[in-house]
Amino acid sequence: MKTEKVVYTVAEIEKMLGISKSKAYTLVHKAWKEGVPFRVIKVGEEYRIPKKQFEQWVGFEVDEKEIKR
Repeated sequence: MKTEKVVYTVAEIEKMLGISKSKAYTLVHKAWKEGVPFRVIKVGEEYRIPKKQFEQWVGFEVDEKEIKR
């Protein structure tokens, strides 16, 4: 049984947006502190971004197969 992914990592956000690692971390850290433009969950030193909220922000549903390329 495969579970559906409900959060993205910063590395996945980086690939989806086609931005550098540092820009991805800056974007996610700012969202974590301010709560906008999308929600961010911090687990220890790692960030997780809820999939549905991120996809609403970017305006499209992400094909997970595209992230792994």
